[in-house]
Amino acid sequence: MRIPESELIINADGSAFHIHLRPEELADTVILVGDPARVDMIAEYLTDIEFRHASREFVSVTGRYNGRRLTAVSHGIGPDNIDIVMTELDALANIDFTTREVKPDHRTLKILRIGTSGALHADIPLGSYILSHISVGFDGVMNWYGNREKITDAQVEADFKRHMNWDPNLPSPYFVKASDEIIRRFEDCTIKGVTISAPGFYGPQGRVVRVPLAMPDMLEKIESFRFGDYRITNFEMEGAPLAGLARHLGHEACTVCCAIANRYLQSSNPDYKPQVRSLIELALERMTAE
Repeated sequence: MRIPESELIINADGSAFHIHLRPEELADTVILVGDPARVDMIAEYLTDIEFRHASREFVSVTGRYNGRRLTAVSHGIGPDNIDIVMTELDALANIDFTTREVKPDHRTLKILRIGTSGALHADIPLGSYILSHISVGFDGVMNWYGNREKITDAQVEADFKRHMNWDPNLPSPYFVKASDEIIRRFEDCTIKGVTISAPGFYGPQGRVVRVPLAMPDMLEKIESFRFGDYRITNFEMEGAPLAGLARHLGHEACTVCCAIANRYLQSSNPDYKPQVRSLIELALERMTAE
């Protein structure tokens, strides 16, 4: 089936509409970051850099690390941008941009998102690396796609909404498991995480500045929720739609975050760039290892 021009927009130079990558420029291993400046930080470690593209918040490079080809892309802030980036990355890998048809042989991408987050328990120190074994979507992105039940855990979702006394005016939360293959690469050097992706930084993460919250006791209830040996560990804004779309589209994906704040202790570290750089170095080593 030919995908119409209105549904998948391709630029005149043959690149994907928003991220401005052409199919031949995309490596099988992809590092995603929110901040465009982090793409340039990653590029410091790469050899044989092929290009640097920049359009709005979407900056990308492809080069080599340990001899392995790798692409870094920035996605900006928020779950809506992940919907854009993941759809276009998959299109670059699995749609013929000339015929606009799905390729007969599926290409699987290995995608790691490196981010920052706020921890939710006193025993998670600032600077910790939290690997999102499970992502929890407060954003609602996956609710717009069919067959959600095939990639989410309905029982945990029901238990969570009951525990939270979930406000029906809010998007229904979803729980998605990350790639086992990527978890294996990082589980010895990270905290086992269950990470909430919020559609905002303030109210959706339980912060009060001038407007009251729909669920004033949200943080306390999140901190006390348990399922099996899991607890919810941290907040960020992009991991759940990444995990959900990756599972739908047949890619390996996971998020790892540096804890730059602790909501329980009401502490933060605004000078977190050295820890993020160390996390980038770790990610490059682990994602390019055999």
